[in-house]
Amino acid sequence: MSGLNILLHSLTDDVKEQLDKGLAKLGLVTTAEQLNQLLGLLALLHKWNRAYNLTAVRDIRDMVSRHLLDSASVSPFVSGPRLLDVGSGPGFPGLVLAILNPDLAVTLVDSNGKKVRFQRQAVMELGINNVTPVQTRVETFAAGTFDQVISRAFASLGDFIGLTRALPTSEGQWLAMKGPGVEHELDTLPDDIALQAHHLLQVPYDAAQRQLLILTRKELCK
Repeated sequence: MSGLNILLHSLTDDVKEQLDKGLAKLGLVTTAEQLNQLLGLLALLHKWNRAYNLTAVRDIRDMVSRHLLDSASVSPFVSGPRLLDVGSGPGFPGLVLAILNPDLAVTLVDSNGKKVRFQRQAVMELGINNVTPVQTRVETFAAGTFDQVISRAFASLGDFIGLTRALPTSEGQWLAMKGPGVEHELDTLPDDIALQAHHLLQVPYDAAQRQLLILTRKELCK
């Protein structure tokens, strides 16, 4: 039995159904291979988390909603083709977005060694060929390298832009995944950066408010 099949065998039918129905509620259609990769990622995260404390989320059903479906909810707004996931932790949202969008070239960056090791293990075991995990500080990347830069509760909007402002292309975007109460952070944006779009996200099986702020250089919003 292959490594992926062993991972899938460890999941209960109700957990598989939760993910399948959650993706359908988001309007996302997946191939059998993509669904198996997402389920394998879930099983691998649950397995590693017991030993390495990668996430404070312990219950596997909560992992479905708060990691996989939360990440998947922004997929319609991701176009790439080069996407940087800043402060990716164990690989969210980048790993999920890479699975759902095979044409994306996804770079995951985090300074935490054990989390990047998990990313690399997931890429290897699940055969995710469009992901590059990197353990470094975000300042080391060359300017204009990415079409979109995404973060999930990585920092305030002002700090997020400040740390990554040179990385998108001249027409690039920043995608900030946030919880409630983010409006006051818009006041901290640099003068040349503007809010391009604001989307409220409905994440299946999670009552918490989620939203996506898409930011770009102000001249592109005119």
